Amino acid sequence: MFQMLIEYLKGREVLILGFGREGRSTYDIIRRNLPDKKIGIADMRQIELDDPNVTLHCGEDYLDAIEKYETVIKTPGISFRDVAVSSNIEVTCQTDLFMRFSKGVCIGVTGTKGKTTTSTLIYEMIKQAGKKVCLIGNMGVPVLDSLESGDSLAAVIEMSSHQLEYTTASPHVAVMTNIYPEHLDHYNGFSGYVTAKMNIIRHQVGCDYFICNAWQNFEENFNFSKTETTVIKVCENGGNGDEKLIAAAASNERLKGAHNKQNVLFAATAARCIGISDEDILEAVRNFKGIENRMEPIGEYYGIKFYNDAIATIPHAVECAIEALDDVDTLIFGGMDRGIDYSGFEKYLEKCKLRTIIGMPDTGINICNALLERGCTKNIILAQTMEEAVDAAFRFTEKGKSCIMSPAASSYNVYKDFEHKGNHYKELVKAWKE
Repeated sequence: MFQMLIEYLKGREVLILGFGREGRSTYDIIRRNLPDKKIGIADMRQIELDDPNVTLHCGEDYLDAIEKYETVIKTPGISFRDVAVSSNIEVTCQTDLFMRFSKGVCIGVTGTKGKTTTSTLIYEMIKQAGKKVCLIGNMGVPVLDSLESGDSLAAVIEMSSHQLEYTTASPHVAVMTNIYPEHLDHYNGFSGYVTAKMNIIRHQVGCDYFICNAWQNFEENFNFSKTETTVIKVCENGGNGDEKLIAAAASNERLKGAHNKQNVLFAATAARCIGISDEDILEAVRNFKGIENRMEPIGEYYGIKFYNDAIATIPHAVECAIEALDDVDTLIFGGMDRGIDYSGFEKYLEKCKLRTIIGMPDTGINICNALLERGCTKNIILAQTMEEAVDAAFRFTEKGKSCIMSPAASSYNVYKDFEHKGNHYKELVKAWKE
């Protein structure tokens, strides 16, 4: 229960590491419940805070403060790739604390791609059944805010690798949509990323469930004989009795593509694990409204259909969107280079049905230059800004077809996050004039 968490923190020397949205949430919770507790806050940025019971550690050496505290509540985005932490120091995060102290059923969803759609579908299925449920985690809702407001029957938690990296508890139902190379700048290579992801099941017990992709071999990364967890492998075509579910997904415009069909199957399997009926699952799929920034239709302008897919930060997600929409004529892509291998993506861009490819800094420019050097005959445009990219899309996309902005990279080289990038793109599309 929430009070158990407060009692736990009351007896510890606590450092809040990172003072963004989640760090601020942790501070506010501690202050509402322990107004006189002395705590530390560390951040690269300078912090202005009028609180005599807070010791601030700001600037380039802010990580040095870690060794001065018993419990470090870490903001997920801070990398510990080159940081050595003493074994007697507890490193935790809001997600870990929620799972340790919540008495409700926790359903955790992770994966390189598909986790937001799958999490939201599970939430809608449980809500359709009339059950009290909350949707929290990586989509921007600090998890402890929900714990403070009272226990729900179930909490659906979207979990990034960063949130899982220091968890010491696992959810009752864990869903792993897929794993592809991602966030390699945060970890010591792909193996570190996979290790963090696999924490979603590392602490499961015999009555728990692990739902995963049938075509990815998770046994390579985790020895299932260590636990009595029930492992359910979901095939792309589902199992016996899933025909109605697949048909419902296919009829929903916001669930186009094979990848979304599998997201629906992941979600339905998780919902069934906690007793949600197939009738409620089907109704939730039929009524699903989609996810902002994921194959999001913006509208038709000057005869061109525009889609915002800013959340697609790896090549595979871009390829899934292009194949699902089927009539994409123009791709706008590119972002921060995080060391991902794009050689396979370059071959895909050469062979796919796209006529116009618009590359933005940094990765889009690099890939477009590589395609030009190989003699690719498609209409390849280098755009230094989103304004240039959108202008080119209007001028070169064939009328009656689609343009999608799907980065295949993170957005941090120019934008605050993928949402910032997606919103800028949408604004420019809606405001463009011939």
